[in-house]
Amino acid sequence: MPYDFTLDDVEFLRSPDGVTALDDAAALDLSTSTIIADIARLRSRYAPWDAALVDTVRCRRRAVGKIRDAQRWLFTDTALQQATATAVADNRADRIARRWPGASVHDVTCSIGGELAALARHPDLDAVSGSDLDPVRVAMARHNLDVSDLTAALTVADALDPGTAGGSAAVGAARADVVIADPGRRSGSGRVFRIDHLTPPLPDLFEAYRGRPMVVKCAPGIDYDALRESHGFTGEAQIVSLDAGVREACLWTGTDDDIERRATVLRSTDDGVVGYEVTDTEPDDVDPGDPATWIIDPDGAVVRAGLVRQYAYRHGLRQLDPQIAYLTGDAIPPGERGFRILQQVGVSEKSLRRLMAEHDCGTLEILVRGLDVDPDALRRRLRLRGGRSLALVLTRIGRRGVGFLCEAGVRG
Repeated sequence: MPYDFTLDDVEFLRSPDGVTALDDAAALDLSTSTIIADIARLRSRYAPWDAALVDTVRCRRRAVGKIRDAQRWLFTDTALQQATATAVADNRADRIARRWPGASVHDVTCSIGGELAALARHPDLDAVSGSDLDPVRVAMARHNLDVSDLTAALTVADALDPGTAGGSAAVGAARADVVIADPGRRSGSGRVFRIDHLTPPLPDLFEAYRGRPMVVKCAPGIDYDALRESHGFTGEAQIVSLDAGVREACLWTGTDDDIERRATVLRSTDDGVVGYEVTDTEPDDVDPGDPATWIIDPDGAVVRAGLVRQYAYRHGLRQLDPQIAYLTGDAIPPGERGFRILQQVGVSEKSLRRLMAEHDCGTLEILVRGLDVDPDALRRRLRLRGGRSLALVLTRIGRRGVGFLCEAGVRG
């Protein structure tokens, strides 16, 4: 079970003695085979702080690559799981600054400060502040901003009572130009997907800050149609991916445009984070077509946002089937990955096994849409023996299951 941090833990971990203890803990393996001995060593020197030290080091290790300055930040296990990746938070802060330059921004569920750090770094935002109902997370956020040389006013307050969020904060939720929220998506029984079961409930959040621009982070699987139909949401649903993994949905109000759905695709490079966006205001006049040279599997954010046709129109692609997200064309869009068709094949395992042997296939990437196929189980049953790396795209066109044996490629 994850450790339940206290304010005393945070105070110790922030102290010079705590920093020394964390350095000692970080030098330990803390693996399954060493954990008992490692905990005993820490307990002999740093009791009663040993459990806090172990969980902090483990969280920091998991946060590397997700959170900037992770090796100096404090986390709880749950807070880290829900924390926004720095690249995504920076992109959101930049969009807020472009839409509302000079705005004051308040995060009413600031947790350990991931969003606040991105907002505080942005030169075109004014006062940045945050609040959370959990005093331990607020204390951690204060530490995390301090070690990152950032400034934001912080206080303990209920997200649904903006009047309590001012306190000593320079700008409270009651006065901020823009309000950010990230409702909790976990309960005692696991993940929560219903909008009225979030903490705080999504409809209550929108009601509490009605009339002001809001930016609310949610799980990608949220039912946006129900939110619009049952709760009158009229803003934008943005789906964000980072490095080919869908990270989150974000609901925007007060943007003053006609966009209802947006896909934001972010990619990490040696020169920083790059990306592109697709919206539902773009043309989507795309017809199904016969397989061409390449099959393109659009990024998950494009698929989740329901913008496959807009993406296809932008790049001159066609759908293999109007109900399936696979696209086809004679060229791969810039920066994207595609699959060059070698042969159209059937989907029976016997014929696929023979085909893999004929093509000397030893490593096979399997992509499936529209068919009930477990890629890992199928790969094992194909008994690959060769030395060639290939890809197999399995889908349906109309009611017919089809396969495409391919070579993967990337367009720079």
